[in-house]
Amino acid sequence: MSQTGNRQRPKVIVTRKLPDNIETRMAELFDVTLNLADKPLDKVALQKAVAEADVIVPTVTDSIDAEVIAAAGKKLKLIANFGAGVNHIDVAAAQEKGIAVTNTPGVLTEDTADLAMALLLSVPRRLFEGEKILRAGDWTGWTPTFLMGHRIQGKRLGIIGMGRIGTAIARRAKAFNMAVHYHKRKRLPADIESELEATYWDDLDEMLSRMDFVSVNCPLTEDTHHLMDRARLKKLQPHAVIINTARGEIIDEEALADLIEVGRIAGAGLDVFEQEPEINPKLLELDNVVLLPHMGSATYEARMAMGEKVLINIRAFVDGHRPPDRVLPY
Repeated sequence: MSQTGNRQRPKVIVTRKLPDNIETRMAELFDVTLNLADKPLDKVALQKAVAEADVIVPTVTDSIDAEVIAAAGKKLKLIANFGAGVNHIDVAAAQEKGIAVTNTPGVLTEDTADLAMALLLSVPRRLFEGEKILRAGDWTGWTPTFLMGHRIQGKRLGIIGMGRIGTAIARRAKAFNMAVHYHKRKRLPADIESELEATYWDDLDEMLSRMDFVSVNCPLTEDTHHLMDRARLKKLQPHAVIINTARGEIIDEEALADLIEVGRIAGAGLDVFEQEPEINPKLLELDNVVLLPHMGSATYEARMAMGEKVLINIRAFVDGHRPPDRVLPY
């Protein structure tokens, strides 16, 4: 960890390495402690951080649970998360202790939607299988039946969770002439539904049984943990492909691997996993599963914009204003 700044400024502790420009700006504005080594903090280190800081800036790799929040000192008044998802933070425990929580929504929408579409194309067209064969030197030339996959045009895409990212994926899918379907707690306004030509399903199981592709885009909560369990995954048609760019814990990975292995599901594209950074060994053995290392928002533009939102949230809070991206408990 590296310290910089003036002691009269708010004490801000950042748990991971952020873009250089963001860290430099933080050093200009706050008494900041940076994690230049970029090694995740263990629970003891997190408890020490919350005991010392006015503001802590965690990421998805930090478990800010009730035990960590209980260790917070009287100074800690803001958890300014670097990321949109806050399932790693006990927001209710923070609120009970008078600690505000903010996140960085919106700025990673387009990048995550792009990646979801990349996965949606990669699995049925067998792109990574082809790349693997080519790099191994096993390609002997074009043949009429080599690595035949499936087109996505005209197919049905079911989106679970039609928030910012789900809607952005729907717009991309429509451009590929896919039929968009969705399941959401609250139905979209009629004008947006009409623009996307999207069909709403109140019953998730009914939607799943009719889709060619399924994209998981809901937040991780107590209600959505293993939302896609073995029983629900069995609702999918054998030719269906599932894409997950949300949170790994929403899908029962063991069940998914088993069903793909026996041909009950055609394949999957996963950017997130239940036990990150550990990957289920069964998934690693499957050629019809495309695996990426949680890189949905990994563009320079998104990470800079996320950092800017963190700065804005901290500045607003320090100046006595309501942070624009405050998160409240579900």
